[in-house]
Amino acid sequence: MIKIGDKIPAMKLMLATPEGPREVDTAELLGTGKVVLFAVPGAFTPTCSAKHLPGFVKLAPEFKAKGVDKIVCLSVNDAFVLGAWAKEQKAGEAVLMLADGSAAFTKALGLELDLTARGMGVRSQRFAAVIENGVMKKLAVEEPGGFDVSRAETVLASL
Repeated sequence: MIKIGDKIPAMKLMLATPEGPREVDTAELLGTGKVVLFAVPGAFTPTCSAKHLPGFVKLAPEFKAKGVDKIVCLSVNDAFVLGAWAKEQKAGEAVLMLADGSAAFTKALGLELDLTARGMGVRSQRFAAVIENGVMKKLAVEEPGGFDVSRAETVLASL
């Protein structure tokens, strides 16, 4: 698993945008400034839709006031699903939606979660990270089924 002080892996993923999916390099997206990256097990899932993403959307101005340049939501879904989820959640420009459709980036971080037995395949663990200039500065990984250390309010308080 990635550790504090490690550089973020560089690879190509898809970013959901209002104009459609756009390829991005994780080194570029996450490599400049202060970035809050949070990951959800899946778009449109109960906790992710009711609490996790909405918390970051709502508190985005407060994150910006604390010097955060970007808030990025990572999910093992395709960019079309994340685009629809962002629209439904009214994420707008507040939260960038990063699609890791094959879980390659999630696996490179060592934060994958095998939910095959529950019919969901390989997903991401629920986590939140603070990345500064491409280096992991803080990482909070939830216990299975948990929603505490990665919630927007907790991450904001840690800045």
